[in-house]
Amino acid sequence: MPVRAEEKEQKKVFTKDQIISSKKYRSNRDLLNALLDGNAKYTLEEVDKKISNFKKGKVK
Repeated sequence: MPVRAEEKEQKKVFTKDQIISSKKYRSNRDLLNALLDGNAKYTLEEVDKKISNFKKGKVK
């Protein structure tokens, strides 16, 4: 089910630089550097989903 715009606004979003410099994603820095757009902001759920999809071979 897609996230409604109102719900997304309530969740914290982070820039690519914030995400790849975090301890949580230290082991996936190179992957996230390639997957994430430098001009976009992402929720942690979106980042986790991108990692999961990549590892399953479902990159979009």
